[in-house]
Amino acid sequence: MKPSTNTSANAKRGLFISLDGIDGAGKTTHLQAIQAWFEQQDLPFVMTREPGGTPLGESLRALLLDPATDISNETECLLMFAARQQHLQDVILPALAQGTHVISDRFTDATFAYQGGGRGLPWHQIEALETWVQAGLQPDLTLLLDVPLEVSMGRIEKSREKDRFEQEQADFFTRVRSAYQQRALAAPARYALIDAHRDKAVVSADVVAAVAQLFDHARTDAQA
Repeated sequence: MKPSTNTSANAKRGLFISLDGIDGAGKTTHLQAIQAWFEQQDLPFVMTREPGGTPLGESLRALLLDPATDISNETECLLMFAARQQHLQDVILPALAQGTHVISDRFTDATFAYQGGGRGLPWHQIEALETWVQAGLQPDLTLLLDVPLEVSMGRIEKSREKDRFEQEQADFFTRVRSAYQQRALAAPARYALIDAHRDKAVVSADVVAAVAQLFDHARTDAQA
């Protein structure tokens, strides 16, 4: 089930790309650059997000981001995976099977970072849910946008009204960022760790270059 990259035996399968990072890293801006690249290449794709992507997922997203929501850390994690399971079933897996590429604004790395790093839930518990829900599926490429904590906090302060996570203190986001970095170090072949504390055009160029490289490798594998 894991789509590391398309191979000659599975050449029509879509590629799965996730964009992740700490709040304030600039995901929205660079998702637009990815979308523009796919359109220029005339490639079939869908843009989606987590939590969300389905009617159920969007309802859970509203609940999870609402500052008035009072739930335990364990419940929060379980709701993230409930939304993810529906997202996989209704959007991600059907699209990939049809040869449509999927770009997701966040995926399971965010759960390890926010619920694992930020909330302090044991990683082995999250891994058990990951195994159950995803059955081995991982993105072919995870673009991880990284910015210093002070940059993240400054951008959050200047942004819209803060959601439930954005209201957390600096030490929470320090743990989130560290968890993301741990994930990237543990599986460097899947991640493109990108310094997002630079000019937006430079960062977008690096993001698009990483996506283009993924497709170059997929074409090479398909021809092998």
